[in-house]
Amino acid sequence: MIIDLRSDTVTKPCKGMLKAMVAAETGDDVYKEDPTVNALEKRVAELFGMESALFFPTGSMANQAAIKLQTQPGEQLICDKWAHVYNYEGGGVSFNSGVSCKLIDGYRGMVTAAQVEENINPPDFYHSPLTSLVCLENTTNKGGGACYNLEEMREIRAVCDRHGLGLHLDGARLVNALVANNENPKDYGKIFDTISICFSKGLGIPLGTVLVGKESLMKNAIRVRKTLGGGMRQVGYIAAAGLYALDNNLERLVEDHRRASELAQTLQEQRYVLKVETTETNIVIFYLQESVSEEKFIADLLKKNIRISDMGQGKLRIVTHLDYTEKMHQRFTDVLRDL
Repeated sequence: MIIDLRSDTVTKPCKGMLKAMVAAETGDDVYKEDPTVNALEKRVAELFGMESALFFPTGSMANQAAIKLQTQPGEQLICDKWAHVYNYEGGGVSFNSGVSCKLIDGYRGMVTAAQVEENINPPDFYHSPLTSLVCLENTTNKGGGACYNLEEMREIRAVCDRHGLGLHLDGARLVNALVANNENPKDYGKIFDTISICFSKGLGIPLGTVLVGKESLMKNAIRVRKTLGGGMRQVGYIAAAGLYALDNNLERLVEDHRRASELAQTLQEQRYVLKVETTETNIVIFYLQESVSEEKFIADLLKKNIRISDMGQGKLRIVTHLDYTEKMHQRFTDVLRDL
């Protein structure tokens, strides 16, 4: 039994999802003639109370498109120093949009409205890049699945409105935050100009992200997607998996959160662990004592067919997901106690 907790992207479609995919009605999505894709886009737009939606093959592409839609070359966006758009998208911010990043030293990947305001470049000072966009991430990846406070995001929206800035949400694991805090997706639609919602993580489909946003921005999204190489044909087979996931995989996220919390508690009890970050959703970040080799620790787990992630700088990461069963959970817990 292999227990793969490197990421929630390692999941495979269940029988029900596969059945839905095989039965999907499809068409050519480049012509916007795939009825299943159109149905998924419509449903997600309505879920968030947004005007428009577009299906992308990856979360990174959706984020990059959102940035492209809201900036011009030579401008600057504001984000946390741990933001996915800065750390894990291959330098796409500069490559695709010609935009630089003003990095904020936030808390667990989250920034405050006050920090955003103090990092906006004066618009009439032409020596510095023009600030045009703010990018938030909820939940935060490097921050260990931390969730933004809804009121803080509203305050950031108010700052953006005062200064004429766009506001994008990298919602790679937004569904985890919605379930963990019992939030209404429409509240997010009222705050952000664009939101990317990834389906290949907690929702467990093979690939795909939906970008939702205001029609004034989204009318050009399909052109940007085409430029980035994201035009797809009979992608309704994947969109059907997305519709299945919305019907069947949302409420069960509480199980992922429970198991992550229990793993965090187990790790806190072990003498070889220095620190465990606060665990709110399905990501556990922890650090080993200086006397314990991270390489050996990971290698010892591999010998027991257990895989986790090394994020560098002492951060080790565990991510629970729908393919991580209760049987696996009990085994992993026992292994952690016996190491």
